[in-house]
Amino acid sequence: MIKLLPCRALCAGLVVLGLSASALAAEPSGTGLGQSWPNAQDVSASVHWHVYAFNNNGVRYIQVNDLNGNVRVAFATANGQFLVLPMGRDAQDISTPQQAIATSSTAVPLRSYTETLYRDSGVQLDATPMSDGTTMFTAAQTSTLAAPSCDSDPAECNTHLN
Repeated sequence: MIKLLPCRALCAGLVVLGLSASALAAEPSGTGLGQSWPNAQDVSASVHWHVYAFNNNGVRYIQVNDLNGNVRVAFATANGQFLVLPMGRDAQDISTPQQAIATSSTAVPLRSYTETLYRDSGVQLDATPMSDGTTMFTAAQTSTLAAPSCDSDPAECNTHLN
């Protein structure tokens, strides 16, 4: 009887370990807004940027990171309204339908190098390099733009942009 006790303890320990591992795996994806490497799928349409989209209570949050993981801009959108979030190195360099940015009188947008970073059924995000080395980001509603030629899945849609 005493020899069976260590065997039962070992079995019970393995069961607890197995349950805790499955609980960790059940953590929801799409978390980490504001982090360098969030627990979310990269839905960028560009190989030069990382774009992460998060949904919470009907609000879509979109974050752009550079290739080194630095947060550059983030914004929220719901029902055609946009709100720039105060995070990222370029938080002051994003234009939305509700908030246009003041461009520098010396920096010129290099429009021929504008790149679409993200597009879904309601939002398009473009990046335009400026002559002074900065980047201007522009978020717009896609309902006012040409309709995308893919479904509403951001990962699927963004692979068809290039």
